[in-house]
Amino acid sequence: MSGGKQRAPRPPAPSGGGAATGLAAPLNPGRIAAYVGLAVLGALVGIAGALVQAAWFPAGLLLALVAAAGLFHGGRLVFDTQLGTLAPAAGWLISIVVLLGGRPEGDYVFGDELGLTLFMLGGMAVAVICATMSRAPRPGADGGRSGK
Repeated sequence: MSGGKQRAPRPPAPSGGGAATGLAAPLNPGRIAAYVGLAVLGALVGIAGALVQAAWFPAGLLLALVAAAGLFHGGRLVFDTQLGTLAPAAGWLISIVVLLGGRPEGDYVFGDELGLTLFMLGGMAVAVICATMSRAPRPGADGGRSGK
């Protein structure tokens, strides 16, 4: 090096003492089945929400969005991952898109265009909010702050 600052050597990577997490973790059939179950539950909540919001417009729309928010947030809390929110949200969205297809006669499940728009956009916004929330603090963890 030509007269500049020299870098300190990088410390060695920790040896494999801890369990892998996230995408590096080994596949767990129980967890996969739970995510599939959440996706099916999301589809059921989407179908029920479509029927309720069309039947009782203002209150039904609010009830359908609260049910979706409860499922998405519950998945996030139980699994403590974004996939816990995204699995039921994917099932919810797929069921809504299928219901939007309608029939050749022109009939479809949703009532009016305003309710349809609010239900779709509101549900997607709730899913994004739940997926991007910060993790809940662990009991007994000090947060890594020094000076306590």
